[in-house]
Amino acid sequence: MLSERILEVNNLEVCFSSDDGVNTAVKNISFYLNKGETLGIVGESGSGKSVTSLSIMRLIQQPGFIKHGELVFRNKKQEECNLMQLNEKQLQHVRGDEIAMVFQEPMTSLNPVYTCGAQVMEAIRLHKKVTRTEAKRQVILLFEKVLLPQPERIFNSYPHQLSGGQKQRVMIAMAMSCNPSILIADEPTTALDVTVQSTILELLRSLQKEQSMSTIFITHDLGVIAEIADRVAVMYKGKIVETATVHDIFNSPQHSYTKGLLACRPPLDKRIHRLPVIADFMEEDADGTWKEKIIQPNSYKVLDQIEWKKSSEEKQKLIPLLSLNGVCKWYPVQRGFFSRVKEFVKAVDDISFDVFPGETLGLVGESGCGKTTLGRTILQLIRPTAGSILFEGNDLSKLEEKQLRPLRKNMQIIFQDPYSSLNPRMTIGEAIMEPMQVHQLHGTNENRKKKVMELLSKVQMKPECFNRYPHEFSGGQRQRVCIARALALEPRFIICDESVSALDVSVQAQVLNLLKDLQKDFGFTYIFISHDLSVVKFMSDRMIVMNKGKIEEMGLSDEIYYHPKSDYTKRLIAAIPKGV
Repeated sequence: MLSERILEVNNLEVCFSSDDGVNTAVKNISFYLNKGETLGIVGESGSGKSVTSLSIMRLIQQPGFIKHGELVFRNKKQEECNLMQLNEKQLQHVRGDEIAMVFQEPMTSLNPVYTCGAQVMEAIRLHKKVTRTEAKRQVILLFEKVLLPQPERIFNSYPHQLSGGQKQRVMIAMAMSCNPSILIADEPTTALDVTVQSTILELLRSLQKEQSMSTIFITHDLGVIAEIADRVAVMYKGKIVETATVHDIFNSPQHSYTKGLLACRPPLDKRIHRLPVIADFMEEDADGTWKEKIIQPNSYKVLDQIEWKKSSEEKQKLIPLLSLNGVCKWYPVQRGFFSRVKEFVKAVDDISFDVFPGETLGLVGESGCGKTTLGRTILQLIRPTAGSILFEGNDLSKLEEKQLRPLRKNMQIIFQDPYSSLNPRMTIGEAIMEPMQVHQLHGTNENRKKKVMELLSKVQMKPECFNRYPHEFSGGQRQRVCIARALALEPRFIICDESVSALDVSVQAQVLNLLKDLQKDFGFTYIFISHDLSVVKFMSDRMIVMNKGKIEEMGLSDEIYYHPKSDYTKRLIAAIPKGV
């Protein structure tokens, strides 16, 4: 009913000025939010979700501007106002007190030079006339409410001293500090483990129920939306293409883009040959209209379970390409008299396993379990404390850097963040060519350039990309560049370290399909590291579950998913968003 509406957005259009002219990021969208309701806004990066949320808060900064629109808001006093007509001073009373926001990246949202407690106190004292003592008491209570361990310690801690999940809870505590009418949560769980994500979603649900709060929850993952939303608005290229209840979106999606988003997620109930992508469902004409496509049957080809198991077991009869025996990586954290180490953090503790040619071994676990440390230790980017790492018969842990260099061309890594692993001053062509120059492959730079062009084609990028810089590409495109660079030395073994964690589900599907295609063409051996068990299950022949530096369990990935032995693995599986 109209009387229940707490927010109405009418004909909102947001633009950004650039040297090339004015680009429209949000194109005449309209939607509403009811009291006590959770509205999910879902779409890929660049669809306009975050710009929409910032527009509601009136936080769009130059070169961006709201061209036109109406933001009708009913405040706590049941007074109606158009947020577009408020001046900056009036808006300061609305922000935080009436409408609060939890941003995607808590580390960049929290001030690194102030303690977490001081920052939440500042928000409380800005909107409430209370003493410092009372403000501190309220902060401690808030920290308890958002289930932060040792609230007094967290109060005096700086952001860098907390984990990602803890920082996100501090941000939620800050947003809830003045009991807002509307909470906008912009991708609050994107980079978190599935278990932490599940806890944050449960926390938001309980806080909303307790305070009769309305929520706008923004994400690219429809699986997460299913866990928390009442209604869903699907955005694509600045427009809302579909709005419906969460049940209708999942059971009878109308728009082909929505169908594509739902299909991109790796399925848990079957093993398919390759993931469907958005392009399987829709294509856009030159005039901007959408046309639905007939889905290609091979996109959904289900692998025969017996054949898949037989193929995975056959690989294990080969001579191992990589063997780990008793590998440890310990970091000293406490020293006593005479600099004797009294205590260690055992990041990796007594790990042993084999990796066989042509297989994909999945490594899964929460942040801090040691999986990334193990990956880097295997490649000798960090040296092990103990144990042996045999690659093609060579014990890497006993080799000097000079002896390791010729072997490195056979071992490559694709990092989690493609932007920080590319030099912003080098074109992508130079970045891909550089390892060939280091290892003196293909004779001349002219031959190397030809090889780069082949690699760009192999990762589905155009030749004209050679002279462009990393900032000119999307996250998915940059990850393709990093894959091409890893392929430049024609390695036998590649570690993928959270290489799709920060990508949209649609882009993630493209990258996962690409990695599978390349493995089929070149016979690569992968270690695939992720905190997302559904992605690891799709990619892997075998899976290792890690917890606190140790192996929790190991076996065929389907066996572990359907018949987990460890309570820890069962918790990981239970935390995966299952949809409606």
